[in-house]
Amino acid sequence: MALLSEIVAYCDTRVRRTEVKDFDGAYNGLQVENNGTVTKIGASVDAGQRPFEKAVAAGVDFLICHHGLFWTKPIPLTGTDYAKVKTCFDGNLAVYGSHLPLDCHPEIGNNALLAKALGLKQCGSFLPYEGNDIAVIAEGPFGGRNELSAGLQALFPKTYGAIEYGSEQPGKVAILTGSGQSAVPYLKAMGIDTLITGELRQHHFNMAQELGLNLYPCGHYATEVFGVKALAAEVAAEFGLEWTFIEEPCLL
Repeated sequence: MALLSEIVAYCDTRVRRTEVKDFDGAYNGLQVENNGTVTKIGASVDAGQRPFEKAVAAGVDFLICHHGLFWTKPIPLTGTDYAKVKTCFDGNLAVYGSHLPLDCHPEIGNNALLAKALGLKQCGSFLPYEGNDIAVIAEGPFGGRNELSAGLQALFPKTYGAIEYGSEQPGKVAILTGSGQSAVPYLKAMGIDTLITGELRQHHFNMAQELGLNLYPCGHYATEVFGVKALAAEVAAEFGLEWTFIEEPCLL
């Protein structure tokens, strides 16, 4: 058993919560508190009704979510919003959200861990937002586009996508998990023609053709499981607790 306040402080420090500004309306940190103690850590990509129910059923009382509860101005706790919060209260479930801080973290961020999973060496970053770069640049794989494609298909067998109009031997690869459309217009200026991301829009197919890009949308959910798992594992080890990943499969 550990104190909720100590775990929250650890998470805040580890993800540099106060140093990384998120999008307007998004809130990072403790979003729902429990009775003040924690016995089991959980990790989930989304703060949704089913993940909350699964977490409570698994005995989790501190759930780390990448997509937290709050993204807009204050809303009334009615309907589905009430149901989610009530599930937390009834199940003594604390919820901790970490969005951009857990995307751009150099060690346990989604981008950094995806690069590591592919065996790619980080060599830079780009796409600044409020003083922090939120995308990773890695050296291209020795085996070129074929090696990269094979690695992505192995990691994301159900959500892998490929739009290949760039070089067969990319020197650099950009990685922006989740929604990566904001990075596409800046790739060529950075000398990059290859991007790994989660999801794109239909017009990016035309952009790939016109600009000569390799774009790999591999699923918003699938590309963002890395950070919450890593943080949950670290917290569990630090406080001598168990942890589990609360999976809610999503092909988007």
